[in-house]
Amino acid sequence: MPTELEELVGFIAHPNEPIRQIATENLVPYSTSQPSIFKTNQLLPIKHLKFLIRDHPKIAEHAITILINLTGDKEVLGNVASDDRFLGFLFANLTDPAEPNANLLAMLLANLSKWEDFKSILTRKQPAPKGLGSNELVLNQLIDLFVKGADGSYNKHADFDYLAYLFADLAKHAEIRQYFLQKQEYDGVVPINKIRVFTEHASDVRRKGVASVIKNVAFDVPAHPAFLDEDQVNILPYILLPIIGGEEYSEEEMMPMLPDLQLLPPDKKRDSDPRIIQTHIETLLLLTTTRPARELMREINVYPVIRETHLRVEDEEVREACERLVNVLMADEEDETKNGEEKKAIEDVDEDDEKVVEV
Repeated sequence: MPTELEELVGFIAHPNEPIRQIATENLVPYSTSQPSIFKTNQLLPIKHLKFLIRDHPKIAEHAITILINLTGDKEVLGNVASDDRFLGFLFANLTDPAEPNANLLAMLLANLSKWEDFKSILTRKQPAPKGLGSNELVLNQLIDLFVKGADGSYNKHADFDYLAYLFADLAKHAEIRQYFLQKQEYDGVVPINKIRVFTEHASDVRRKGVASVIKNVAFDVPAHPAFLDEDQVNILPYILLPIIGGEEYSEEEMMPMLPDLQLLPPDKKRDSDPRIIQTHIETLLLLTTTRPARELMREINVYPVIRETHLRVEDEEVREACERLVNVLMADEEDETKNGEEKKAIEDVDEDDEKVVEV
C-alpha cells in the first residue's frame, strides 16, 4: 500500500493544474530528504517531472528544482541526461528570452554535465534565437547566453551564472577543450576569450566556474602557446589580476610585471574565495609545463605576486599551491633533479570537479 508521500508524488501528473502545483510545491523538500520516493515504478515520477518543465511557470519552477536535487543520483542523472527529447525542450526553453526559470534550467544543465556522454552537446544544433546573435550550435548559444546574462541584456529573469559550472565540466573532455580555443566562424571569436573577462566578476559562481574552465582547458599542453600569446588568448592578466591585492612592490619588482598589474590602487582586493585563488595558481602551474612559459613567467616577474599571496592568504591549500609554483619558477633549468620535481608538481594538479548543485 503506497504511503502518503508516494500518493503525493502521483499527483504531479494530475490533470488538474492547481493539484499539480500543490503537489510539486510540497514535494520540493523531499527531493533532498527522501529522494527514493521519486524512483518508483521504473522512474515514472522522473518522467512526469521532465514533462512539467513545459507546464505553468510556477509548476515548472518546482519540477525543475526537484530535478536539480535528484540528479545527484547516478540513476536519475543518466535517465535525464540521456533523454534527447527532454534536452531539446530544455535548450529551447533556456534560450527563450522570456523564460522565467532560465537560471534554474542553467543549474540543472550544470548537473547534467556530470554525465560522461553529455559531451555530445558539442555537435548539437537548434534554431538560433533572434536577438542572441549566435548560430545554430547549442554550445555557442550557451556561451552567448552566459555573456549577455552578465548584464541582464537578454533575459531580465536570468544571469545564467551557473552555465560556468557546465562549461567547467565540459572542459574536461579533450574535444571540448579544443572547441574553447577554436575561432568560431559566425562571429570570429575564440570562445574562451568571451568568458575569460569574468575572472573578476561580482558573482562568486561565475568567477569560480570561469576559473575552472580556464584551468581545465590548460590541461591541453599544445594550446599553451596560444594561451600565452598576447594576440590570441593572452590569459595571464586574467589569471594574475584576481590573485593580486593592493600591496606595494618595489620599482625593481614592478617594472617587469604585465602592464595590467602595474600601479594598481592600494584598495585593490584579491579574490575573497581561497578556492578560486588556488584554481588560478594551479592554472599557472599547468602553464609552466613548457620551458618558454616558465621563462615568460620569470620575465614578467610572477614570483613576487605569488610570494605576497602566500603571505597574505591564510589558507593551507592556497599556500601549498603557491609553494609548488615557486619551486618550479625558482628551479634551475639545467638541474635534472629539480626538473623532475617540477614535473611531479604539475602532474599533481587535478581537473576541477564542480559539485552537484542542490537548491
